[in-house]
Amino acid sequence: MGLFDKIRNEFVDIIDWKDETGDTLVWRFPRYQDEIKYGAKLTVRESQAAVFLNEGKIADVFGPGMYTLETQNMPILATLKGWKYGFNSPFKADVFFVSTRQFTDQKWGTKNPVTLDDDRFGFIELRAFGNYSFRVSDAGLFLKEIAGTSGRFTTEEINGQLRTLVVTKFSDAIGEGNIPVEKFAANLEELSQLGREKLNDRFTAYGLEITDFLVENVSMPEELKKEIFEYSRLNKIDMAKLTQMKAAKAIEASADNPGGLMGAGMGAGMGMAMGGMMSGMMQQNMQGQQNQQNPPPLPNQAIWFVAVNGQQQGPFDNGVLSGMAAQGQITRESLVWKTGMGAWTPAGQIPELATIFANVPPPLA
Repeated sequence: MGLFDKIRNEFVDIIDWKDETGDTLVWRFPRYQDEIKYGAKLTVRESQAAVFLNEGKIADVFGPGMYTLETQNMPILATLKGWKYGFNSPFKADVFFVSTRQFTDQKWGTKNPVTLDDDRFGFIELRAFGNYSFRVSDAGLFLKEIAGTSGRFTTEEINGQLRTLVVTKFSDAIGEGNIPVEKFAANLEELSQLGREKLNDRFTAYGLEITDFLVENVSMPEELKKEIFEYSRLNKIDMAKLTQMKAAKAIEASADNPGGLMGAGMGAGMGMAMGGMMSGMMQQNMQGQQNQQNPPPLPNQAIWFVAVNGQQQGPFDNGVLSGMAAQGQITRESLVWKTGMGAWTPAGQIPELATIFANVPPPLA
């Protein structure tokens, strides 16, 4: 700095900032040796805040307006300096202007799929993207936690950290939102609101506020989409029906693969089993459509519950049990129960179930 610049800075008594960049969050006002004159004029425009630092500590923070820098309107700095009756010019302080306007159209997106544990579909992977807007809500806190004493701090320098925070908190939000996975695409507004609330819980710790958060798209693997579409077509479906549907698909796939574990000789049996299972499913769906109160079964059709891997499944009719036996899901030793029985009993000990094991070979010795 030359002599002329030194003299000019010593006599400048107006402190202000005209931002012409559009992406600057923090700008440090340049002063020769950080000297400010007593009675200098400070101009803070709308969507700005001015933060004074004394020896690295945040002192006074000024909102929009014009100020004459005197002891009475700089109470914190006056206390730090020990000024009781005024101060002599010049005094030293760092002045940082912070933009408090909204910074819009900030992009975010999941670099890697977000894994969720759904009660019906198990672990699923989702991707999402959108945009958000933010602003500085506490200039002093933001300067302390994020910007530091950099002479100029832009949105580009913070976007990476903010995007990571956005994705992390959005992942938590969709995990805690209790929105069925098949309704994600139709509930983008609700997801956006959840994301905004979750993000602001964290952003306030940095002196920031999320003013807008939008989820533009949520995508999932194609095979999951197909399964959800099939799931949605079944009326009043429950876990037992979903299990039956998956079992039927597995049987069909095995029957089409003669070299599989079941062998070519089992193809016809499995086809019959699949037919029995699907027949039972169709009958249950028809009954549900005819009467939402689920009328009791016909007197000549027994309804059974089966213990599979320590879990109760059912109710199933004899046709479904026949298909499960052909597939190997149940055996003669599997425990079953129906209304009127005193306790769970091995299926092979019940005469009326003996026919479902007629075409099932015994286990290999």
